[in-house]
Amino acid sequence: MPSAEQARFRPVTLADVARSAGVSQATASRVVNGSARSVSPALTQSVLAAAEELGYATNVQAQAVARGTTTTVALLVSDIATDYFSSMAAAVMANAERAGLDVTIAVGERRMEREIELVRALRAQRARAIVMAETGFQTPEGADRLAEELRAYERGGGKVVIVSRTQLPFDHLDLDNVGGARKLGGALARLGYRRFLVLAGDRRLVTMHDRIEGFRSGLAERGIDLPEEAVVACDFSWEGARRAVSELDDAVLERTEAIFALNDEMALGAIAGLRGRGMQVPRDVAVAGFDDIRSLRDVTPGLTTVRIPLAEVGALVVDVVTGRRDAPALVPATVVLRDSTPLLG
Repeated sequence: MPSAEQARFRPVTLADVARSAGVSQATASRVVNGSARSVSPALTQSVLAAAEELGYATNVQAQAVARGTTTTVALLVSDIATDYFSSMAAAVMANAERAGLDVTIAVGERRMEREIELVRALRAQRARAIVMAETGFQTPEGADRLAEELRAYERGGGKVVIVSRTQLPFDHLDLDNVGGARKLGGALARLGYRRFLVLAGDRRLVTMHDRIEGFRSGLAERGIDLPEEAVVACDFSWEGARRAVSELDDAVLERTEAIFALNDEMALGAIAGLRGRGMQVPRDVAVAGFDDIRSLRDVTPGLTTVRIPLAEVGALVVDVVTGRRDAPALVPATVVLRDSTPLLG
């Protein structure tokens, strides 16, 4: 028998709600859990009033066991602090709410082991869907292990959607990183730029590799070579790009007409690095980025970039999760030319 002190802190149960409302526990369950079986309006009101008065909270885990799933969509990202991933998360959450779904966010930190751990935990929690928006490393060994974990999750009734180019055998939204970077390379070449520097994160990241190769092919189509020494490795961040530009030899910057940073955060870091060296954009060096993140609205000069339609991506993700549409093969990317890359005189 529980003590009075223990009873004070005992969670309110469905049996408590049923007793207070004067109905059976089965009737109370049908009301609070949204069963298709009808309950009279009077009894429904009585159960809901009792639940509110007692402060009853639905046991989501118990519901998941009974139904085999929850209404939860788990969104896996690399770093929620970046504008790119926070914008994508906001778009997914807004569309999920309209579909009656909840979104939880987990951070994979671009570590395969961490991703595998998260998927295993989500299997146990019976999440309805896992949306992987990671730009993580895709080593063959790690990809095989991740795929095995995701297949086990789908066998349990879950849905997997991957937002990226991937070799994994699941529904995916392929963002056109290659095509967008190729279009940017061609556009900058048409503006008269010939000597480029690319600020790149780790090329084991699928997104980094695709954007470099796309940009290189866009320049090649205009007869311009992008030598390997023109691709500078740095941390995939604002600070990484700022530091890389700050440490470049003067001779390298003197012969560079335009810097292409593989995302907008890095492009803004590059601009800060140039400013720290007493250089101005675009007077001394032009700069372009990729993604068209929200914070670019406050940047002067306006940053040339490649727009990924993150609001559209969020809607597509939820449509695929709910089965309203199949995953499209490709989400297009478009070049947005702004003042940071004027026509080269």
